[in-house]
Amino acid sequence: MAQSEKRGEIVRATMELVAECGFHDAPIAAIAARANVGAGTIYRYFANKDILINEIYLEIEERLMAHVLAGYRPERPIRERFLHLGGGVLSYFIHHPVEFHYFEQFHISPYGGAFRRERLLERPEHHDVFVALFREGAEQQVVKKLPLMMLVSLLFGPLFTVARDHILGFVPLDDHLVETVIATCWDAIRQ
Repeated sequence: MAQSEKRGEIVRATMELVAECGFHDAPIAAIAARANVGAGTIYRYFANKDILINEIYLEIEERLMAHVLAGYRPERPIRERFLHLGGGVLSYFIHHPVEFHYFEQFHISPYGGAFRRERLLERPEHHDVFVALFREGAEQQVVKKLPLMMLVSLLFGPLFTVARDHILGFVPLDDHLVETVIATCWDAIRQ
């Protein structure tokens, strides 16, 4: 197996195990067995399990954001941009269920708490397209005057729930239902 293939197999195996069992029940030995590599091989690519977990999250986030930002037009009205971004998030996750489950596990774990705290609270200079949109909406008095974390929750909470329910087969999503869900998230935050 080539070097890049080994790393890819380690990442795939980690995502699958975490999606199925959570971080605690995905030890390095189990990841190595699923990836069909020796445990020591993992440490050639990742210094420790925490780095492995965080790097995979960042890789998923990078792919997610590339998908979400495709066709994004920052000159459009705030509502249209919100609908575009929300639709992109939901679309990506329903088409990448293993990545969704990993992303979800990350965000409900101490890893996600530390990540969000650093990105949103301790580094106010950092902003992504969602934070920028919420701030612009607040400045224009288009969105409710709520703490940033509440606005983030009112978008991502419902999207994660709907994505999970679709992936589990509880709610089959079509384009109309996706648009309705995103519009409902907008209604929750609009002034």
